[in-house]
Amino acid sequence: MKALITGVTGFVGQHLASYLKIRGYQVWGTTRNNSGEVNNIDGVNQVHVDFDNITSIVDMLNFIQPDHIYHLAGQSSVLESWSDKVGTFNSNISLTMNLLEAIVQCEIKEKVSVLTVGSSEEYGGFDTGNNPVSENTPLKPISPYGISKATVSMLVRHYHTVYNLKIIHTRPFNHIGPGQRLGFVVSDFSNQIAQIEKGKKRKVISVGNLSAQRDFTDVRDIVKAYYFLLNEKVDSAWGESVNVCSGKATSIQSILETLLSLADCSIEVTIDSNKMRPVDIPVFMGDNTKLIDLTGWKPIISLEQTLSDVLKFYRDKS
Repeated sequence: MKALITGVTGFVGQHLASYLKIRGYQVWGTTRNNSGEVNNIDGVNQVHVDFDNITSIVDMLNFIQPDHIYHLAGQSSVLESWSDKVGTFNSNISLTMNLLEAIVQCEIKEKVSVLTVGSSEEYGGFDTGNNPVSENTPLKPISPYGISKATVSMLVRHYHTVYNLKIIHTRPFNHIGPGQRLGFVVSDFSNQIAQIEKGKKRKVISVGNLSAQRDFTDVRDIVKAYYFLLNEKVDSAWGESVNVCSGKATSIQSILETLLSLADCSIEVTIDSNKMRPVDIPVFMGDNTKLIDLTGWKPIISLEQTLSDVLKFYRDKS
């Protein structure tokens, strides 16, 4: 079996590639490197493709002949989407549409299964009394990023309905794990602790709102959910969206306390008003019933283990 991962060098892409290799897949990934050659890096065949050129994508798909496509590439930052709306819409909407158009035109249209990755940001300003959030919750995205991902979910439904593509859209909630870059709460806390332990920073952590509760899942469990969705009999769900989440809410305060308990020194916590959001939903958690019913998937990595692994990752980097 062959799997193609767009965005294979990203945080989630690297974990997905590792998991698929363990499952015996021949893994391919797209790259922006314009060498014109196929490079095998850590067991992944990386090939250049111009996602602005549908013909280039068709040629790539006909060459690789993947059984599964995991479309992870795109602009993944909510914050950056505010400063670069056009770039966000281009990366997340236009290039996704080019990929889907290419699949319609290529030799593998009838056999390939496709998974696109959206976000819980698609739900946006939902009614906070409706926790946990199910796939039936009306979409009310409030960020350019959320709007772009909600549009992708509509494209998925369109390409399944009109062209009969075997395609499914996922809405992952907060996913965390080793390798995640800075700019996310667990990574930022872990990096500060690691810097303090190395004596590179004062024994003070600066934080924002700690009372907010979010739905956290280890990225290594997330990629298993993606795998299950393309390997189980989910014919009834083609063209639909599926939440990928733990179904539990954990406070940022609890996250911080666990990480501090793992630190090898005493650390003071200070509140930085600049890190407080004007609007912050108190509790945001997902309903994973649909995913479990479709695949039997359940998260197995504990939050404590995940936090320990992330802290180790940043300790090794310091």
